[in-house]
Amino acid sequence: MNTKRLFDLTFSALGLIILSPFLLMIFLCIVFESGRPIIYRQKRLGKDWKEIMLYKFRTMNSQKTEDGLSCSPKNDKRITHVGKYLRRYKLDELPQLFNVLRGDMSFVGPRPELPKFVEYYSDIYKEILKIKPGITDLASIKFRDESSLLDCEAVDVEKVYLTKILPQKLEYSKIYLKKQGFFYDLKLIFKTIYTVIFK
Repeated sequence: MNTKRLFDLTFSALGLIILSPFLLMIFLCIVFESGRPIIYRQKRLGKDWKEIMLYKFRTMNSQKTEDGLSCSPKNDKRITHVGKYLRRYKLDELPQLFNVLRGDMSFVGPRPELPKFVEYYSDIYKEILKIKPGITDLASIKFRDESSLLDCEAVDVEKVYLTKILPQKLEYSKIYLKKQGFFYDLKLIFKTIYTVIFK
């Protein structure tokens, strides 16, 4: 077991234990506001082109409204009141600790994308998918408020994401591939926490 996997396994397990009361509180808030399901599941592509099931807390009125989407505008009317806060502070991503514990993902790595988006940039993803995707990466930090960039009813949101935002994210993924390492990962984890809390 390498250092990165040991770190992921240890801290994902600790995180789930320590945060369990908080996770339960989020669970109850979602149930009281909009019922079930609590967890939103979506198929993404992981290391070696393996299909994985990504977990998030549901932030829209129904999982069906989220199916097929990897992005949504900031003022999307389908987003619940609880969902707005979960998205603002990235708390909807916490269930991905299970992904890390299972070994589908790492704490740090390029964000996993929908198969149809990966296919569009398949040549670039040949290199990116040689490593595990992560909960956070350079792109997650740089595009902290991604939804605000999609806040426009007059355009095709998915097209904007695919042609304008995703290419920039892929460039950040290439940078990570060159710089990846234990201490660089720690730096990105602390930078992510700082960005979420203070920005």
